[in-house]
Amino acid sequence: MKNADTPDNTYGKVTTAGDIGRIIRAKRKETGVRQDMAAGMSEVGTKFLSQLESGKETAELGKTLRVLRKLGLNVYIYPRSADPVQG
Repeated sequence: MKNADTPDNTYGKVTTAGDIGRIIRAKRKETGVRQDMAAGMSEVGTKFLSQLESGKETAELGKTLRVLRKLGLNVYIYPRSADPVQG
């Protein structure tokens, strides 16, 4: 499930819900925030955050974006032809 777009494989290109979940979990752990605390500050339930971190395909987009924002993560969308990683 990890991708090789960055040297440490923590962040990078997202192609699956699992990638988003893995990145959220890594950032949360990197900052030392417990799952219940991250859920509270994002105004989502702990169950939602747990499922999101597990790569739930049907996670609500608005809540997912809120969690990403609260953890200090940004989302950028590019056409494949303008992918900054591809050059």
